[in-house]
Amino acid sequence: MARTGAPKIPQGDHRVVALCLPGIVAFDLTAPAQAFRLAHGPDYTPHYEFSTCSVDGAPVPTTTGFAIGVEAGLGALRRADTVVVPGYYAIHEPPPAAATAALRAAARRGARLMSVCTGAFALAAAGALDGRRATTHWAWARDLAAAFPAVEVVPEVLFVDEGEVLTSAGLSAGIDLSLHVVRRDHGAACADRVARMMVAAPHRDGGQAQFFRAPADDAPAPSDASFESTREWARRRLAEPLTVEAMARHANVSPRTFARRFREETGTTPLQWLLARRVLEARRLLEESDLPVEAVAEAAGFGNAASLRDHFRRATSTTPTAYRRTFQAAA
Repeated sequence: MARTGAPKIPQGDHRVVALCLPGIVAFDLTAPAQAFRLAHGPDYTPHYEFSTCSVDGAPVPTTTGFAIGVEAGLGALRRADTVVVPGYYAIHEPPPAAATAALRAAARRGARLMSVCTGAFALAAAGALDGRRATTHWAWARDLAAAFPAVEVVPEVLFVDEGEVLTSAGLSAGIDLSLHVVRRDHGAACADRVARMMVAAPHRDGGQAQFFRAPADDAPAPSDASFESTREWARRRLAEPLTVEAMARHANVSPRTFARRFREETGTTPLQWLLARRVLEARRLLEESDLPVEAVAEAAGFGNAASLRDHFRRATSTTPTAYRRTFQAAA
């Protein structure tokens, strides 16, 4: 309960409720809480209302050593548009039966379900992941697959978007998934505003690796050997015909070494990374400018509208024109 005199924080009309199970990982709760509470329109109208609940409305212990107070019991899930299940400790035990039933009921009525880290175990126990792809923290992916064989576990990715059910890996991947959902709901510009406020990477693809192996050279790469300066150089030149060879020259390594170490560092190939950046730039331009689609294609580095439409549809499942209509109308 808020203290007397505490300022009232504006709320949006899309209700996001986090189900806090005993042994909750505090970071897995606060990451989506912060992302959704920071999401707002250009006029600062909030997009989401974020609240918390537990099985009985009582505070729940965390893995960090303190308890978290919640705002409601399971009845809050009946009114949720999106349900978030943060990671929790007791993954080898069934969740409380009442929580499982509440998750099933939310799924039946069409609420969007999200999990962070081991929260996927609760969604799996409720049957929400049966026949779907899903992920969790890499350390527990085998356990999830063994306990729930009807789930197609993808252990190496940051997050998986299956439409109305989304799952993410551990800790910081919860930020990536939350930004992805904000981007899906309200566009790239809104998600970028949230990322800036959170001092987070504005866009990490869901298919990016959870963790990266050390370079395979006999001697380890020096700690300052990151290609981030080359990625920033490329971001500023998206309209140009960039190639792996050009990026390798900027990084002062051979194309073969660049491609190998780029993947070790980012979990994706240079061309896949470049394509994702160009799609993201096209999304921003479609939201924030009145440039014709052909001009957007050139500015984002696709060359022509046909190429933009092809790659854009693959990445977003919609057309540039439909995307602009949706998000400019929302703005």
